[in-house]
Amino acid sequence: MSAPSTVHSPSPRATVRTWALAARPKTLTAALAPVAVGTGLAFGAGAGRWLLAVAALLGALLIQVGTNLTNDYYDFRKGADTAERLGPVRVTQAGLVAPQTVLAAAALCFLGATLVGLFLVAAGGWAVVAIGLLSILAGWAYTGGPAPLGYLGLGEVFVLLFFGFAAVGGTVWVQALRLPPATWLAALSVGCTGTLLIVVNNLRDRDTDKRAGKHTLAARFGVRFARAEYVCLLGVAFLAPVAAWALGQTGPEALVSLAALPLAIPPLRLVLTEKGAALNRALAGSARLQLVHGLLLAIGLWRGGQG
Repeated sequence: MSAPSTVHSPSPRATVRTWALAARPKTLTAALAPVAVGTGLAFGAGAGRWLLAVAALLGALLIQVGTNLTNDYYDFRKGADTAERLGPVRVTQAGLVAPQTVLAAAALCFLGATLVGLFLVAAGGWAVVAIGLLSILAGWAYTGGPAPLGYLGLGEVFVLLFFGFAAVGGTVWVQALRLPPATWLAALSVGCTGTLLIVVNNLRDRDTDKRAGKHTLAARFGVRFARAEYVCLLGVAFLAPVAAWALGQTGPEALVSLAALPLAIPPLRLVLTEKGAALNRALAGSARLQLVHGLLLAIGLWRGGQG
């Protein structure tokens, strides 16, 4: 679908505040949480390295921001972002930054992530190359290319794979050069909390997405499905660390992540009862939950590591 006819031109000069808005800081927990968990695993295994952890975080943030900017550009060009948008302001649709400038900024973010990746390759070997290139490609393909993942209903799969398994596994691998047994369940846990953001976003935008031909799971299967999806993801996120402890993969310290459970109640209540713009508060609450849950899980894995 082509872009709406009401293109804002010329665009005003972009400010630092405008670019901060474009980066969508509330979504950056999706990059921070898995790197924190991967670093907790590495230190729990006695192999943590702060410089590599910081580099992994920088690379993850650049990929996240690049994905956000690409999403901003392509959702506008494809007609998914219009004046009817219920979510936070998108800089391309609002005319705050010219579309080609947004796309160029996304490319710069992915280039920066590539340069950071070269540093990480020296420590983690060619496995890091594969993870990095696939993550960057998927970040662009989420809304760009001939078959955008987000438009095919694969947004949840994208987040779970790349901001769960790839980010956690890559972070711990580059530091420890091995994957401790708890890696997979820890990655599943943090990936599920990241996927909550996609579910809320798609539930809120269900009607406009359907009109734009964006076939998210919420658009395909309806409100009840999306709400059930949110509940299931919450359950898996909190049960995965319990399973890791029960299997002897980590100590009971990992159960400290359950302390984040009260933060799940406000966004869950909103998801189960509200629609439209009211879900913006659920989005913010889900991001807060992911950050606190991820940091607590990271600390628990660090202190309860099984080597």
